[in-house]
Amino acid sequence: MQEEQKRMLRSLVIPGIFVLIMWLVKIFEIIFKIDLEVLGLAPLSWRGLPGILFSPLLHANFSHLSANTLPFFFLGGLLFYFYRSIAWKIFCLIWLTTGFWVWVFARGDTVHVGASGVVYGLASFLFLSGILRRESRLMAITLLIAFLYGGLVWGIFPQLFPLQPISWESHLMGLLAGAVLAVYYRNSGPRRKVYDWENEEEDDDENNEPGSDGTGEEEGTTYNYEYKE
Repeated sequence: MQEEQKRMLRSLVIPGIFVLIMWLVKIFEIIFKIDLEVLGLAPLSWRGLPGILFSPLLHANFSHLSANTLPFFFLGGLLFYFYRSIAWKIFCLIWLTTGFWVWVFARGDTVHVGASGVVYGLASFLFLSGILRRESRLMAITLLIAFLYGGLVWGIFPQLFPLQPISWESHLMGLLAGAVLAVYYRNSGPRRKVYDWENEEEDDDENNEPGSDGTGEEEGTTYNYEYKE
């Protein structure tokens, strides 16, 4: 139990550091009266390229930052807890892929800031990855994501928020990035536990096939293994 608690705490370190940086950046802007949105993501503009890296750390105001803080911290923690062997790779790819796609496809007359695209990417990856892997604990995470953040899907429809400056492109690109990575890395990281009785059923089926020698032995048979990464 103690080791499990340590693992849980370690999984919160990386998302916690990024959340801390986001808050320090906004506090720095307020104290020194500096607008760092010049580092935001301006689509199809050379000056907007740094925004691929920096825009998730920038927020329009404290309300915007507060809305992204908890889901970023929570979803990031889930990623680093359940997918720790590939978590850094997934986290960085969601961050960079979302930013690049927004730079290419978003409206050219706006500057995009905020971590919501990364939040959508994390939610999408965790949701779809649990379904693809068919592992009980990851399926539970899928249901939890659907329950807590199912409403995020409405954020990709700008018509629903005509008076709010919402970067629906970031939401959509994050959603797509997380889904693509979930499919691409479906065979990496944690896997579904296979039990002996499943292997026995497979062996019985093979023995009943025409031409089987009845030994039930065949190269490549999958034997029991523990939940691993």
